[in-house]
Amino acid sequence: MELDALILSRLQFAFTIAFHIIFPSFTIGLASYLAVLEGLWLVTRNEAFKALYLFWVKVFAISFGMGVVSGVVLSYQLGTNWSVFSQVASPVIGPLLAFEVLTAFFLEASFLGVMLFGWKKVGPRLHFAATTLVAIGTLISAFWILSANSWMQHPTGFETLPDGTLRAADWWKVIFSPTFPERFAHMVLAAYLTTALVVGAASAWRILKRGADEAPCLGLRMAIGMFAIAAPLQLVVGDLSGKEVMRVQPAKLAAIEAFWETRTEQPFHIAAWPDRATEGNRFEISVPKLGSLITAGSAAAEVKGLKAFAPQDRPPVFIVFWSFRVMVGLGLLMIALGAWGGWLMWRTRGPEYSRPFLWAAVAMGPAGFVAVIAGWIVAEVGRQPYVIYGVLRTADAVSPVGPGQVSASLLAFMIIYAVVFSVGALYILRLIGEGPETPPEDADEPPGNPLAAGTKGVRA
Repeated sequence: MELDALILSRLQFAFTIAFHIIFPSFTIGLASYLAVLEGLWLVTRNEAFKALYLFWVKVFAISFGMGVVSGVVLSYQLGTNWSVFSQVASPVIGPLLAFEVLTAFFLEASFLGVMLFGWKKVGPRLHFAATTLVAIGTLISAFWILSANSWMQHPTGFETLPDGTLRAADWWKVIFSPTFPERFAHMVLAAYLTTALVVGAASAWRILKRGADEAPCLGLRMAIGMFAIAAPLQLVVGDLSGKEVMRVQPAKLAAIEAFWETRTEQPFHIAAWPDRATEGNRFEISVPKLGSLITAGSAAAEVKGLKAFAPQDRPPVFIVFWSFRVMVGLGLLMIALGAWGGWLMWRTRGPEYSRPFLWAAVAMGPAGFVAVIAGWIVAEVGRQPYVIYGVLRTADAVSPVGPGQVSASLLAFMIIYAVVFSVGALYILRLIGEGPETPPEDADEPPGNPLAAGTKGVRA
């Protein structure tokens, strides 16, 4: 494969967005978790909730900052590497991104300072309001980003001008593309699951190393409650999203399932080796008729295969097929972990006394991040060869730059990201490794700045 400017630009954007999505997928859920913790502390005055809040708000602050920095890079790349896309689609995409800044980023920036530094400087109710507004801001941000991306997946409510640029004809249809509701719910649930798995892993690690203190035990049980509910719900939402994909992006659906022939009673391929050269699968481990039942709701339903589309209109099958199975496989493990934890809470002394479960929770800590990245690969690679599905091809959207320029910037990004984000990620992991700790009842109040409330052996 020749590494031309198109391939290099795609690799660069994939590299930077894979780093970026890690942080919003964590902070969206963590902001809501912090609001719940502070609300419960205000109602119950249980110091364990307060300890959990003061611990996780430090992690949130660092993750939020790293998410903002990595997100700025993506905006610049739209101009440097994808100038034709920006020129053609900016009348539609530009306002959506501007709305995200006006409604979400301003809200987060306005109240983030109160949330981080106002613990003893404002009243508890005002501080709780600030935390809640930051959480709402992260959800609004996800709303606009998913709205823009969903429009690119299935563009509606626009018209093409004589010069080739696009213009919104109906903003309601632009914002609420048919694929948007399921995709927005899918992303928010993914963020909540990612946060719950990290909180559960940190709490389980703290219990394994230092014993069953109240705060980590409470954090573990809250995490189990979240992924015991959210993981099965995510499976339902994902199924609804998949059926919408079959309607509006049948080529992507065929790639997800490695269907080559158009037929009824499609099998479900548990594992396969798709081969674009031979237009078939080298081997398959399949369940007969289940593919049509899952994708279309009926075993007798006809589902299009990849051969129904011209070769140049087919997405890369191998990447999409296996990324989808990584995402779904991890989702099933999350459901199993939630069921296991729920059973332990119902039938035994509790999950904090089961070392196998605690180690399983630790091992599943990164699963949410991996599943989110795999899901975005399915969504974005499965949309190829279009950047705006059915309207603008990716090859026609790239900037008129040479491969040398793009390769130089890609190398620079890889080096800078390896240094900066590795240091930040290691610090976050070290902080999480200390875990929350319930202060004794006669302990002094924590410092006014939660970021200054360091854990044992760690200085903020």
